[in-house]
Amino acid sequence: MSLAAEAEQSPDEVPRGIGAEEWQVRLDLAACYRLVHLHGWTSQVYNHVTARVPGSEAILINPFGLAYDEITASNLVKIDLEGNKLDDSPHPVNRAGYVIHSAIHGARPDVACVLHTHSRNAVAVSCLEEGFVPMTQTGFMFHERVGTHEYEGIALDLDERERLVADLGPDNHTLLLHNHGIITTGPSVAWAFTRLYHFEDNAAIQLKVMASGGPLKLPGRAVMERTRAQFEEGAAQAGAEVRLPEWPAYLRLLDRRDPSWRS
Repeated sequence: MSLAAEAEQSPDEVPRGIGAEEWQVRLDLAACYRLVHLHGWTSQVYNHVTARVPGSEAILINPFGLAYDEITASNLVKIDLEGNKLDDSPHPVNRAGYVIHSAIHGARPDVACVLHTHSRNAVAVSCLEEGFVPMTQTGFMFHERVGTHEYEGIALDLDERERLVADLGPDNHTLLLHNHGIITTGPSVAWAFTRLYHFEDNAAIQLKVMASGGPLKLPGRAVMERTRAQFEEGAAQAGAEVRLPEWPAYLRLLDRRDPSWRS
């Protein structure tokens, strides 16, 4: 029986052949795709969100050709870091998705999720020489946590992986792809998504502030570092670290709109 057929038995039942931890990651990843669709951050059927299968080197990626609002926990494709499919999915895998995501997952074992979009505000900021400028409370979570990568064309060449990893670095969680888009990462799907949410929001604010022509008002470096630490150490999330308190609210929102993502 296929994963999809087994998943139809019950939205809360873990299909045979999948561990409970993997199924939870599948649910979170499917939810993330639906949320990206809900916010209008898709690029037709392109772009990608991947998540590591716990306890393995395998990652889950979207079935290429499906819209983000068609993605479910069971139709995600499992691949290894060489791009080989590890399940019987009939869907192909986008090579650019494999190149970008396999590079980061392979180099950063602390990263559980890699999220890549061409969201408009992030792309607009990526076309600025100065790139992203943190200038708000939530923007300071990105203070000295954003790497930059020069545009090299569509990411199809395997040798670009080394430069992507080097530009992200060992400490950054976000990578601005000049003239291209944005990558956010996290120790969970929820963290990668919330970082994208705040990056896109703050990129819009940056563009508005720059358009005003007024002088920038920024706090000192120590204040930005302190605010970043409040996000990274959990104080800003009432002590939550890996699973953010807003994530269950997002899942309830998706369930009210269309619970098929759980299938």
